[in-house]
Amino acid sequence: MRHRFGQSDRITVPFRMLSHRFSMIAMLLVSCALLLFGRAEAYVFDDARNKTLEIMTPVMDWMSSPSALFRSWLENFDAYFDVYEKNRILREENSRLMAWKDRALQLEQVAIRYQDLLDVQLEPEITYISGRVVSDSGGPFVHTLIINAGRKQGVAEGQAVVDRRGFIGRVVGTGKAASRILLASDLNSRVPVLVEPSNDRAVMTGDNTSRPNLEFLSDNAEIKAGDRVVTSGAGGMLPPGLPVGITVQTNEGKFRVQPFSEQARVSYVRVLRYDFPGEIAPETEEEAAEEEEALSVDASPPAPAAPQTEPIALPPEPQTPVLPESPPRVATEEPIQVMPLGEPSETVGDDDG
Repeated sequence: MRHRFGQSDRITVPFRMLSHRFSMIAMLLVSCALLLFGRAEAYVFDDARNKTLEIMTPVMDWMSSPSALFRSWLENFDAYFDVYEKNRILREENSRLMAWKDRALQLEQVAIRYQDLLDVQLEPEITYISGRVVSDSGGPFVHTLIINAGRKQGVAEGQAVVDRRGFIGRVVGTGKAASRILLASDLNSRVPVLVEPSNDRAVMTGDNTSRPNLEFLSDNAEIKAGDRVVTSGAGGMLPPGLPVGITVQTNEGKFRVQPFSEQARVSYVRVLRYDFPGEIAPETEEEAAEEEEALSVDASPPAPAAPQTEPIALPPEPQTPVLPESPPRVATEEPIQVMPLGEPSETVGDDDG
């Protein structure tokens, strides 16, 4: 039965066409406005995200319990079929480890004696907070985890997070009872690392793949596939020496890091509470007194410098002109003219009579 085009359809059809035409444009404009607002007022979205995280964490914790139990059952399912073989392997490993344990105890005592002789400043003690992963928000663009530990338990932003295999990421957001972890494979992750045994420094940068890049290597770096990668501790945010993974070389000749930890199998983590040693306390009272005296001298204002007076330039003394010496006068004797007696002088006039 054909639909009849009535009077109501003539009125509603144009509005439907306009709504279909401009709905996409309107959604794009709203998206751009939200992006701009998020850039300008980032703290508003961060607070809203943390509040949502605190509300949803108990729900996600309750929902993740059955899935975590089922996952652990699947992981242990294969182990039931080769228990005898695994027990034999474990006995052999246990015997080798006991020999290594004795050797390690001996080397520990030697290291302690060397530290006492050299007066080595030890690293500060690192404590940790345990937490369980309640949600995995990993995807093609973001690699993060959510754990059920927050500010109430002492978690703070920037702290390193490890599992039983090694380093996995750092804390980027905290709530009252939940925290968000940025994994080392995320695009926004930058971790200073050290490649052993060559001790070459680099920066491990994530690119949303399972193997992060090694960047900012020196030109003369002596790295080969299979070298061990640990955190360097540069910057003071992460403790040094945390195991990260091993190096692998790509077909292009570049190096990447194969992490020890696997994101899909992370269930429990440890958040490390590491305080960077900013100041070193003096060992003796004499050193403390010298340090306080040096600080007081540095803090005292410097004495004002005496004004420098420029020498006054005096005018040169007038020099008396040197007259040339006149030639010596020679005394000349003029001849004396003798007048005869009785003759009048020419200069005497005659009398009137």
